[in-house]
Amino acid sequence: MLKSHLQQSTKSLIPWSTKPFIFSREILVVFPINILSKNQKKNNFIVHYNAANSTKAVLSSTKKSMGVKVVVKVQKSVGGTNLGLSRGLDGLLGKSLLLWIVAAELDPKANFVFPEDFGDVGAILVENEHKEMYVKNIVIDGSPHGKINITCNSWVHTKFEKRIFFTNKSYIPSQTPSGVKRLRERELVTLRGDGFGERKKYERIYDYDVYNDIGDPDGNNNGKRPVLGGKQLPYPRRCRTGRSRSKKDPLSELKSDFVYVPRDEEFSEVKSSTFSSNPIYSVLQAVVPALETIVSNPDLDFPQFPSIGSLFNVDIDVSRQGNKKNGMFNVVPRLIQAIFDTQKSVSLFETPKLLQRDKFSWLGDVEFARQTLSGFNPFSIRLVTEWPLKSKLSPEVYGHPESAMTKELIELEIGGSMTVEEAVQQKKLFILDYHDLLLPYVNKVNELKRTVLYGSRTLFFLTHEGTLRPLAIELTRPPIDNKPQWKQAYFPSTWNATGAWLWKLAKAHVLAHDSGYHQLVSHWLRTHCATEPYIIATNRQLSAMHPIYRLLHPHFRHTMKINSLAREALINANGIIETSFSLGKYAMEFSSAAYDLEWRFDQEALPQNLISRGLAVEDPNEPYGLKLTIQDYPFANDGLVLWDTLKQWVTNYVNHYYPQTNLIESDKEIQAWWSEIKNVGHGDKKNEPWWPELKTPKDLIGIITTMIWVTSGHHAAVNFGQYIYAGYFPNRPTIARRKMPTEDPTNEEWESFLNKPEEALLKCLPSQLQATKIIAIMDVLSNHPPDEEYIGEIIEPYWAEDPVINAAFEVFSGKLKELEGIIDARNVDSRLMNRNGAGVMPYELLKPFSEPGVTGKGVPYSISI
Repeated sequence: MLKSHLQQSTKSLIPWSTKPFIFSREILVVFPINILSKNQKKNNFIVHYNAANSTKAVLSSTKKSMGVKVVVKVQKSVGGTNLGLSRGLDGLLGKSLLLWIVAAELDPKANFVFPEDFGDVGAILVENEHKEMYVKNIVIDGSPHGKINITCNSWVHTKFEKRIFFTNKSYIPSQTPSGVKRLRERELVTLRGDGFGERKKYERIYDYDVYNDIGDPDGNNNGKRPVLGGKQLPYPRRCRTGRSRSKKDPLSELKSDFVYVPRDEEFSEVKSSTFSSNPIYSVLQAVVPALETIVSNPDLDFPQFPSIGSLFNVDIDVSRQGNKKNGMFNVVPRLIQAIFDTQKSVSLFETPKLLQRDKFSWLGDVEFARQTLSGFNPFSIRLVTEWPLKSKLSPEVYGHPESAMTKELIELEIGGSMTVEEAVQQKKLFILDYHDLLLPYVNKVNELKRTVLYGSRTLFFLTHEGTLRPLAIELTRPPIDNKPQWKQAYFPSTWNATGAWLWKLAKAHVLAHDSGYHQLVSHWLRTHCATEPYIIATNRQLSAMHPIYRLLHPHFRHTMKINSLAREALINANGIIETSFSLGKYAMEFSSAAYDLEWRFDQEALPQNLISRGLAVEDPNEPYGLKLTIQDYPFANDGLVLWDTLKQWVTNYVNHYYPQTNLIESDKEIQAWWSEIKNVGHGDKKNEPWWPELKTPKDLIGIITTMIWVTSGHHAAVNFGQYIYAGYFPNRPTIARRKMPTEDPTNEEWESFLNKPEEALLKCLPSQLQATKIIAIMDVLSNHPPDEEYIGEIIEPYWAEDPVINAAFEVFSGKLKELEGIIDARNVDSRLMNRNGAGVMPYELLKPFSEPGVTGKGVPYSISI
């Protein structure tokens, strides 16, 4: 054991400072010790060695001893105080940090007293007598084998357990040195827990549970929600918290102020500080709840479109607001001022870049179509492969299955250049199809207040310039009560005023559908939610010294924490999503339906996803082995470069640690990991035939590349453009609050539309309260904190110490820098009209690196926001 107070009292030890060294935000605690030769006499301190654990530590005054220095790096907080040290730096010296050095190999014949032939160090055990502290790394300097680095990056709690930290050398299970085999197994047992009891803040246990915590049955406002996960509502699993069950609904967890995530899954202090000091985040956490209690009319519309623009870059003198009744223009600044109380003038939101480039672009069909390929939901557009379009739902329940977009109507819109059949054959027709997915929810949603839902289809035509042109929108309501099915097709109308306004309203409905699908499926389900089981299984089944654990770890940082926050404030009952998106309280049921009908692990890989939507076909003569159906598809063009770069990095990494095929099947940890992901984490789909096998290095490369693509490229593509495109919400409304004027109108309703069509559109768009909440959350979600960890920017310590992996990372990092240049060149190419042109936003969402803030670029390793 190395105890700082014992070291200070031992005169024979090398002198050291009475205070730790402080560099930047890190505290370096230096423990100089002496190592005895095998037969030397020991003085002052007993050598400890345990053959089972290979424990070593010596303090001695022998003159011929060899000096060794142990440096423990403890994180220093942003505010200048020491994380977890209740008495500051002096408190660190008054108590003990106990360290056990563990040999990599056991030698039962040796009489160990930490001699020169001690062998490689395999691990170090740490016991903390301080308040909880964050240990970054431990360096043992002066051993016969040179400097030994042990990367920790972990919270060490007080006295509850001896923490095990392995050296930076990675081992698959069959190659584990004998001295640390039992420690490797023991640590995994600890991380799995026993599945009982409520989890405590300091614990590091990873276990599974269903989504039974998004409802609030014991609260007000009809907070009961069904459990997601199981046969009825399939869903991925989340991390188990073990909280008590609700009294009113025993299937649901009771709400509490604390939501457990394993201790090391918490935000870093810089990220946490960024969140807590961000005024917009405070709008989410403090202003929005206050608004909901103060605003007497949650349906208050914007009086005119210029009023919406007044939310951006406008300084409001709070001191002059008085008691005016100006809706959000009065309430928001006064509430912000009450919370921050720092200045008289409050600026609301920065003008989104889309609006800065062209404040009228949102009205046009060019931008409407372009954003299906270059916006923040490029995952929905599909190729039309058959005609006529038909629903697969039951006609007895949902009505006539054939689309209202008939052959004759579409050929008129195409302009007579070809028939519909020819357009399908030539791969000219594309669709946003939310018809069958939404239709089962239409009647239920329409019973709610202040929201209207339809099933929808939107048809596009691929022009010779490589852009999409909208042809038609179909909206459908299934039969209800004594009313038959209602459906209608709407078309772009240049010369017909009534038709032009109906088209604008139909687009508002479709955009609300696309916004809901984006947030609940493309974003939440396919990245945040689907990844959580990967994280849980990785920590339960892969040792921290496993090379695949170390490859995946940076891609999993902070995801469980951000997911827990989402369950508290975003996807929860009566949260942001339910109160501001069209599906209302059925939002998460819809997400479950999408998981059941659409989610497939094999199609989460970018190439397979593009192929499944008809946007690409395999072609060995094309770059990356795919030929795109739409050549100017910015997300796919940039995404395939990133995918290939990721795959090459993973290939080099996996082949290094698995040079023989049989090592995959004999790796009991990796096999248990993949089995648990399929059978437990995504257990509701465990019997699906599309799960990849895991028998060869090639199989593992495909699985790992898919996972890290989802956490990096996929998430960046759907997340960091949200404020740019949805900050000005008429461009991407999240909810439609009024039915179409042509759906069973009364004479009064129709006359009102004809006389004031702009008012009809404003009433259909989000209310002032909804819009402000959405702008706030889009700003938060689109933000990069100062300590963002971008993919390929900084090498992990584990990778750096292996020359082969270090070289592979250098190639990986270099290719990502090349991608930056490729994207810049594409964005200035005038031939690529989906990313270049007058007022057109360049496509930068897959540029790997970014400065802090809302930039619309940057690909972090992980889903950390």
